[in-house]
Amino acid sequence: MEEEQERGPRGIQSIEVGGQLLLALAHQGRPLALKDLARAAEMPPAKAHPYLVSFIKLGLVEQEAASGRYGLGPLALQLGLISLQQYEPVRLATPRIEELAAELGHTMAIAVWGNRGPTIVRVAEAPSPVHISMRHGTVMSLRGTASGRLFAAYLPADVVAAAFAAEAALDPAALPRDAELDAWLAEVRRTGIASARDGAVVGVSAWAAPVFDDRGRIVLSLTAIGPSGSFDLDPTGQMATALRRAGEDLSRQLGWRQD
Repeated sequence: MEEEQERGPRGIQSIEVGGQLLLALAHQGRPLALKDLARAAEMPPAKAHPYLVSFIKLGLVEQEAASGRYGLGPLALQLGLISLQQYEPVRLATPRIEELAAELGHTMAIAVWGNRGPTIVRVAEAPSPVHISMRHGTVMSLRGTASGRLFAAYLPADVVAAAFAAEAALDPAALPRDAELDAWLAEVRRTGIASARDGAVVGVSAWAAPVFDDRGRIVLSLTAIGPSGSFDLDPTGQMATALRRAGEDLSRQLGWRQD
């Protein structure tokens, strides 16, 4: 009995071995060639390939037709999103974005910090006939979106630096961090809300307000997005005020206390 307790519960070794491939894909954050993926998982390519075939059948991995590289599949994305959605702040904020979409007339979303950056996990469509579509699982640009700027302003500096480096590695055209961006981030911290006009997409603007936990850490953003022509970017206007108030209300429910 004592020997079993020391060893812990018995698992299935083949699952643990194959799981190293999934861990490697999650860590790298991009599709990999077989030899590179096998090297990251510390196993020979011939050993890795049968696991990948099974993972593809399950939907945990998918293979790009053109390049042959392997990346995380649709089931892996669904599992990740479900895990994020079970996070208590997300459940708490979900009915609030429905209310805000109806009140403000623009599409609302919840974004959380994922392993590749700000990630959309909930969407409430605008009631008006003109709205901007957002998809669950979309990763937002750090520099070009309101959600990205918000997280960049409030996350620890080392986390933000690593995220900018990863974004640049995935997109060589991504602009580096510079004085202009630092000025934007300082303005976000001063006003408590982030904006973007014609940022990632021309003709689309957005606001993003933070939600903090009991330790003052940002846990999600409330993001409003809509056509630039009808989007109020006045920081003292109705939309910005409503988003700030909603973020503060949710933060207080999570135990946050304003300094």
